[in-house]
Amino acid sequence: MDGPTHNCAGMRRRDFLQVGLGGLMGLGMADMYRLQAAAAASSARPGANATPPLAPKAASCILIWLDGGPSHYETFDPKPDAPADIRGQFKDIPTAVPGIRFSEAVPELAKVADKSTIIRSICHKDPNHGGGNHYLMTGCPTPVPVACGAFVTFHPSMGSVVSWKRGPRDGIPPYVSMPSVTRSGGPNFLGGQHAPFVIDGSPNSAGFRVRDVVLPAEISESRAASRRQLRAALDGMKRHADKLAEDPAIAFDQYLAQGINLVLSPKAQAAFDISREDAKVREQYGRNDFGQRLLMARRLVEVGVPWITVNSGGWDHHTKLFEAYKGDQVRNMDRGVGALIRDLDERGLLDSTLVVLLGEFGRTPKVNKDAGRDHWPHAMSVLMAGAGCPRGAVIGATDAKGYAASDNVHKPEDFTASIYLKMGIDPNEVLHTNTGRPVQLVNNGRRIQQLFA
Repeated sequence: MDGPTHNCAGMRRRDFLQVGLGGLMGLGMADMYRLQAAAAASSARPGANATPPLAPKAASCILIWLDGGPSHYETFDPKPDAPADIRGQFKDIPTAVPGIRFSEAVPELAKVADKSTIIRSICHKDPNHGGGNHYLMTGCPTPVPVACGAFVTFHPSMGSVVSWKRGPRDGIPPYVSMPSVTRSGGPNFLGGQHAPFVIDGSPNSAGFRVRDVVLPAEISESRAASRRQLRAALDGMKRHADKLAEDPAIAFDQYLAQGINLVLSPKAQAAFDISREDAKVREQYGRNDFGQRLLMARRLVEVGVPWITVNSGGWDHHTKLFEAYKGDQVRNMDRGVGALIRDLDERGLLDSTLVVLLGEFGRTPKVNKDAGRDHWPHAMSVLMAGAGCPRGAVIGATDAKGYAASDNVHKPEDFTASIYLKMGIDPNEVLHTNTGRPVQLVNNGRRIQQLFA
């Protein structure tokens, strides 16, 4: 297990999959194919009259979401000269870039600082998990106050927008989320066909398989060689029969055929079967669920999946923060993300892959009475790497005690606009909801210039 999976609102990973909010749910492959076909048949597709996308700068993005809000003090913005009740228990350490220092809690990320960019000056004003998550996932603030535990998607998430722009290729889904959907990771008015394909379960376990991508155990490989026999076997399965009964007007065979093509695709099998990975590489990422999900993300990049979200819960440390940051949760994150950046670079993939690591906000300057830090949206740090981001750079700064972004300050709209531009998408594009209401992708977002230097 990867440690805590909930925040102060009491939300757990299982809740992400059980919440009944339509497009927020992750899709099975048959569901996705059906929704994509329905969307293609509709003349009211959002943004149908939009201008063509910009030339892509990044082929893929791996968004690593630390749900709950990681501390900027204990990661990328230590304050060694601040009073003890602000600087905390960790020392600062040198990184691979002279003059840039991180917290000693993230030594592996310090080693790849020469391949990364740290933004220390993104800030906003929403201290709630629901609102903060929505703001950073979509670039759109919530129009009404949102409670900490709310699942909201007032605006399409970045992953869903990339799915809408890129679409599936060779049966491979354009938007994947592991092991669940972030609370604001849904498509909203873009439609359920642009919700993520969820890879749940434990990729570190023996015999791990991705649902809807491998053959059911009762169907042997010899039978799989015959599509006619495979069709007959799958057609008899209850879950497919139930889907057909729910919507008899849709011809089931075409979705089944597409599912068969995915199951029989060597490209898909190579991507989703993590057991094929070299044991030494798996060890480098860490033999834990978080590390192996990052390795799976790299494999998905290699087959052309444009957006992958790795969702890690349990970063809401109101109590015992320093104890937690000495434990497996932070150690696994540090090791896994460091290995991902290094691996992508060694394989020649970092120039075309954008890696982003963040949560919904930072943590309070003063350590509270329970040895924790509370919600603090006025200062946070974001790690980015690849896709033309400058190597070994720090953008912006907080004040001497880390209370607020004070230099080269940016809001979530700027951050989101910059990611869209990296992905070849115009953030000023106007979409249209299913009722015809115009909605700009990002309102008043300006690109963060140093990311494009």
